[in-house]
Amino acid sequence: MKNLPKFQARHFGYVHKWIAGLLSHDAEGRMTHLVELIAYDDGHYRALFRPAYFGDQPPSKSQWSTLKKRLKRHEPLIFVFKQHGTLGDCVYLDFGFVAPRNILTQR
Repeated sequence: MKNLPKFQARHFGYVHKWIAGLLSHDAEGRMTHLVELIAYDDGHYRALFRPAYFGDQPPSKSQWSTLKKRLKRHEPLIFVFKQHGTLGDCVYLDFGFVAPRNILTQR
């Protein structure tokens, strides 16, 4: 993949709680569809979750887009990868938190 931003890793517990809450239809985030969160060395994450998050039918392009918009509403510095899909019995979405730019090095 080309032209990816530099990611800033965040505390795993924070990211897990954050994405688990967003992958829930329960107001308190107790009934999450998140199955597993994977952290990668470059600072991005993969969320594996139950397809039931999207309902009874396979997720549509519109549903994926709505989920991406939801993530961005809750975290403006998030980068969501275009690629998503199915892995075993789960669906996945990759994302990362964009590292802030150092103003002194941009001159």
